Amino acid sequence: MTPSPTPATPSPTPASSGRSPVGRRAVLGAAAAVASAPALAGLATPASAAPAGRRKSPRALPGGGDLGPNVIVFDPSTPGIQAKLDEVFKKQESAQFGTGRYALLFKPGSYSGLNAQIGFYTSIAGLGLSPDDTTINGDITVDAGWFNGNATQNFWRSAENLAVVPVNGTNRWAVAQAAPFRRMHVRGGLNLSPNGYGWASGGYIADSRIDGQVGPYSQQQWYTRDSAVGSWLNGVWNMVFSGVEGAPGQSFPNPPYTTLDTTPVSREKPFLYLNGSEYRVFLPEKRTNARGVTWGNGTPRGTSLPLSQFYVAKPGVSAATLNEALAQGLQLLLTPGIYHLDQPIQVNRANTVVLGLGYATLIPDNGATALKVADVDGVRLAGFLIDAGPVNSATLLEVGPAGASADHSANPTTVQDVFIRIGGAGPGKATTSMVINSRHTIVDHTWVWRADHGDGVGWETNRADYGVRVNGDDVLATGLFVEHFNKYDVQWFGQRGRTIFFQNEKAYDAPNQAAIQNGSVKGYAAYKVADSVTAHEGWGLGSYCYYNVDPSIVQHHGFAAPNASGVKFHNLLVVSLGGQGQYERVINDIGSPTSGTSTVPSTVVSYP
Repeated sequence: MTPSPTPATPSPTPASSGRSPVGRRAVLGAAAAVASAPALAGLATPASAAPAGRRKSPRALPGGGDLGPNVIVFDPSTPGIQAKLDEVFKKQESAQFGTGRYALLFKPGSYSGLNAQIGFYTSIAGLGLSPDDTTINGDITVDAGWFNGNATQNFWRSAENLAVVPVNGTNRWAVAQAAPFRRMHVRGGLNLSPNGYGWASGGYIADSRIDGQVGPYSQQQWYTRDSAVGSWLNGVWNMVFSGVEGAPGQSFPNPPYTTLDTTPVSREKPFLYLNGSEYRVFLPEKRTNARGVTWGNGTPRGTSLPLSQFYVAKPGVSAATLNEALAQGLQLLLTPGIYHLDQPIQVNRANTVVLGLGYATLIPDNGATALKVADVDGVRLAGFLIDAGPVNSATLLEVGPAGASADHSANPTTVQDVFIRIGGAGPGKATTSMVINSRHTIVDHTWVWRADHGDGVGWETNRADYGVRVNGDDVLATGLFVEHFNKYDVQWFGQRGRTIFFQNEKAYDAPNQAAIQNGSVKGYAAYKVADSVTAHEGWGLGSYCYYNVDPSIVQHHGFAAPNASGVKFHNLLVVSLGGQGQYERVINDIGSPTSGTSTVPSTVVSYP
């Protein structure tokens, strides 16, 4: 592939080819680095309790309250800000499967001389209504020194609602999956690669403005939605844009740009902000055919809720108490930490908000589903991680019950920065991770991951057959990352589904060909549209294989779909990483096979 124009910088030196003990993507970045080389140059306002109700009924749970010890709030006069940032980073830099969870919140104002290095399970965010209300004259940095310059494991961290004026003109944000960059204003450029231009496998930007150039360099894939960029430097395998001012034109596969002028439907993630001294949660309104940022012209459009309408949950609270709060009519704010559940969190009321801070993590301990949503309008799930427990769960997240059929087109449910993990932090199992039954649901940035490294990892040890199953009609996915499942990574049964950007790796650890045999078909497709579907569309979808246990495994195709006039795909690719396994086709029986060890994508521009 020929990436886009070469900047006036030295070509990078690819990272070492030696496999790390953790071993994720040892070859994933190798060819990408080579392919890209030519282009590389607390604290809330006190809230009154809800009414106590009838005599003998339990005392109502209070809304509001402090945000707990792991939400660290700064204002411009706070002493020792840099020292506190460094303290958190030291704890979190390499704590990939640790238990620490942090939210670093900056009150509106201007801050100077800071370098906020962001490690695992750390979120940094401004507390204004606009990113420009809170300015960091300095850097918000993600690099990969902890992993020898390899950024492919820089997961689970985020930046949101801040303006950044980088010290040298360019901010570095070298991330992989589950690391959203939302509602940010970079008054300069943005470098998505690690120092030394090592391997990188990200990523996601939304509702952000980058005044200068975005340089992906070694990033293999990236999705940018409803944003504005000064320019975009290059691409390796799969760069997707929807509703992005300044995006490069459609040119897949060379350069590998998939560009949609607008995003069909979007509604930005809820966020915490300060109104004077009062904490509120802003709920952005839905947009159709969206393009550009939501905050560029005055007050953003939407509504807000005071913190007094939220049950501010702390780690250690029971699922029963969370459900009691929801039944009272409160929203949920999950402060940073780990929450063990013995029953599902039940979201039964329309327009309920469940918002996590600092990668709050839900773990079902006894095979329960972590969270279930009724077939109601306007639920917003955002900003938390679900970690499978040691007892197999049939599902981990259910949006709508089986058979859900209500029309939610005017007010859809959104699932944003909700991430699912099976294994890695310890043994975990789940048959199907995420099930979407409600119509018109928007899944906006998720990473559903059966772990390929860490603790509790093995073909049967962290068994998880299916990643995402969509049964509801009219579901839209914007930024869908699903990896390593034992069978299908994505199964789509609903009509008129749409996906803009999909990133996948098949399970590395299949022991042999027989283990993945799907009837007469070699392997389970990464993305399978059911034979009953008559209308479906996808843009910018990629699947990679790296069968390192048995490199002789053959995967027939990455994508499977019915041959129907209403089923359409644009800009598909499959990649064999270093020849560890091969694909025979891209979609169904179409597309050239991968071959050899050169890690060159096989592409299909249009299907059918």
